[in-house]
Amino acid sequence: GVTDLKVGQRVVYIGAVGTYSEAQNVPAAICVPIPRDITDEVAAATHLKGMTTEMLVERVGNVKKGDVVLMHSASGGVGLLLCQWAKARGATVIGTASSALKCKEITRAGAKHAIDTSKKDVAKEVAKITKGQGVDVVFDPVGKDTYETSLACLKDRGLLASFGGASGPVPDVNLNEFRYMARAWRLTRASLFNYTAGREDLLHSSKRVFAMIRSGKVKVKIKQRYPLKDAAKLHKDVESRKLAGISMLVP
Repeated sequence: GVTDLKVGQRVVYIGAVGTYSEAQNVPAAICVPIPRDITDEVAAATHLKGMTTEMLVERVGNVKKGDVVLMHSASGGVGLLLCQWAKARGATVIGTASSALKCKEITRAGAKHAIDTSKKDVAKEVAKITKGQGVDVVFDPVGKDTYETSLACLKDRGLLASFGGASGPVPDVNLNEFRYMARAWRLTRASLFNYTAGREDLLHSSKRVFAMIRSGKVKVKIKQRYPLKDAAKLHKDVESRKLAGISMLVP
């Protein structure tokens, strides 16, 4: 059983259905205590996105000083956090977004280069930026539509970390295909629920997120707040690609 929580303590969680509600019963094992200096809003805004970022940068990508990383859809909640976190690790961050306005958000968050996908060919721009070398890591939440582009941007022995499929699943992969052998690429499908399956890992990841926020290296900006009754409108705005950054439903 869980022994590190107390009655009345503020907690945050992921992994339980029914979050569009004012009250809910959830298993104690998935609850993380919120530090006193972290507000409810910041905890809610960053728990899932922050731990996803921690997983990608620290454990999946093992990003270090001197690395060059590419983040697709970098103007989203995870993307803006990842730009900051990877920069704090000493990496050069290249981000993509679908408009000039979103590209400005990316550079404000720490990306050295922002590529407007409505105007530029991502692979060609990455080749220019890296002088043909490619990037060490590609973080890809898009899936089907960006898979080939992601591979085109990777250097030899580079890592493609897929962590979503907003455009659909990636195509079937034949690792015996010549290009995979010739370039020795590494591919992984990162899952936060796997990386935080144990309570020790869950608490460790959340503590890292809170520490980065506390240090000021990662700044949390909630861009949009919607009342709970307008949840449908929020979904429509997300689908229309109007939004950038973190959005929040407020009970």
